Amino acid sequence: MKFAIHGREFKPESKAHVQEIFDELDKNDLPVQISNSFARILSSSGINFKTQQFYDSRSEIFDADIVLSLGGDGTFLETLSHVGDRELPILGINFGRLGFLTAVQPQHIKETIQKIINKQYSVDERTMVHADSDIELFEKGTNFALNEIAISKTDTSSMIIIHAYINGEFLNSYWADGLMVATSTGSTGYNLSCGGPLVMPHSDNFIITPICPHNLFVRPIVVSSDSLISLKVESRSNNYLVSMDARAKIIGDVEADINIRKEDFKAKLVTIEGEGFLTTLREKLSWGKDVRNRV
Repeated sequence: MKFAIHGREFKPESKAHVQEIFDELDKNDLPVQISNSFARILSSSGINFKTQQFYDSRSEIFDADIVLSLGGDGTFLETLSHVGDRELPILGINFGRLGFLTAVQPQHIKETIQKIINKQYSVDERTMVHADSDIELFEKGTNFALNEIAISKTDTSSMIIIHAYINGEFLNSYWADGLMVATSTGSTGYNLSCGGPLVMPHSDNFIITPICPHNLFVRPIVVSSDSLISLKVESRSNNYLVSMDARAKIIGDVEADINIRKEDFKAKLVTIEGEGFLTTLREKLSWGKDVRNRV
């Protein structure tokens, strides 16, 4: 099996676990390729790795059986932007905090790698969103998101107005700090913090969720993922922010239509046996636990 690896800066107390990953892969004589940005972090942190295979761009990633993402959900989303339409399966190892997308904990690294070698895992396909516009949003081939695409005001500006249409039919004009279109996978992320509903990850839906709306009767709405969602933005400050997962860009002094639809390709998430969405949901949201007993 071949592994590609990407990650971000990690805490000193995580060093031993990071080293353990490379030791286990080397012990099993498994080919490894590392993103150049992460290789620099590893070298400066004193992590020993033997591979001389590195990548900068999507096309340079070899045909990995699994891409390891070492970090939190933000790192996972960044790793996904590396993979894109290559549709390589990604496994997240959680060196972050909450970790809905990175369910494997560092203390389970040895057994996890053995389960991968023994094919004791499955690949879960997730729907993503794609944005088209008459202006350049992000680098070509990266206008997609696993969690959500959001339009929001910049830090110092007043609220914006977003006119939303579904399949050409007018939905609403949102006076708000912003508006997001989240996937079922992204329902546990920004959408949840803005009062949106939790949705099972294989539900074929998108969630349109306002961010701090001026009218409190404006609520999130769930629509089919086959819908074409069109957004037109008005801003008094003549700028606003477009974000796709962990990437963001300020759009300044230009009117644009942004059309959001289902992406043509899928994100592929590696799931280890015994780790499912409902298990993760209970653990991460502390369902069934009495928080009054916490000290």
